[in-house]
Amino acid sequence: MAVDRLVNLLAAVTLIELMVTLGLGVKASDVLSVGHQWGLLSRAFVANYILVPGAAFGLLLLFHPSPMVAAGILVAAVCPGAPYAPPFTAMAKGNVTVSVGLMVVLATSSAVVAPLLLGLLLPVIAGNATIDINVVKMIGTLFGAQLLPLCLGIWIRHSHEALADRLKKPASALSLSLNLVLLTVIITVQFQTLADIHVRGYFGMLCLVLATLVAGLLVTKREQADTAKSMILTTSVRNVGVSLVIATASFPGTAAITSATAYALFQTVVIALVALAWGRYTPKIHLVEQKAA
Repeated sequence: MAVDRLVNLLAAVTLIELMVTLGLGVKASDVLSVGHQWGLLSRAFVANYILVPGAAFGLLLLFHPSPMVAAGILVAAVCPGAPYAPPFTAMAKGNVTVSVGLMVVLATSSAVVAPLLLGLLLPVIAGNATIDINVVKMIGTLFGAQLLPLCLGIWIRHSHEALADRLKKPASALSLSLNLVLLTVIITVQFQTLADIHVRGYFGMLCLVLATLVAGLLVTKREQADTAKSMILTTSVRNVGVSLVIATASFPGTAAITSATAYALFQTVVIALVALAWGRYTPKIHLVEQKAA
């Protein structure tokens, strides 16, 4: 269908522009500082590629949604490295530098790991239904639409910092506009399906959001408070742009797009509220500690 091709193209263009914009605001030193912390990275990989997908897999088996709805949720669950993680970390008064580094490393690695996880888990979730999964095509798509644009943005920031500073603001405005257009188009096309989501569906999404927060918490026992916030929030907010590219390219015109979109909107609102509340609560903790001292 023409509409499906339009959504697919728009999702790809939005992700490419978003990744370039993301790279324009990232200093190579931030990424390298996190890249040298092997313990932190290994815990981030466990949380994002084992605990969160495992929780999503278990919840989907428990709630037993239709195969395409399950596919959309699982696509969102295996895609970390969301660009919203650093702003949410800043709202929560966490370590933004760590959040930026984790976000870039996870976004980069997900171009390969996410398709492999989907190739492993989707056939089990689908049951007797037939879901066409082309892992090689997914990896190729994410390399072109995610990894290369991200590297381009980081290279511009590293080699031409003044140019990156000039481009960052208009690129961010364009990225916001493209995301709004994409979500508007998807909501318009899938409106009736979105409207038909029952309370049970939103309860399942809430369970998954809480599971992502717990996954981040479980691997932060050795971290300082601000670094722990970075890990928890970076783990909990999944990469909307990547999940929509996978869903629109692999499952056009299906409920997979609807469920991925619904979860993307739901998780963003919930995690934003968590980050805001966490940030407001933090000064009170410090004040109590100072009085106790």
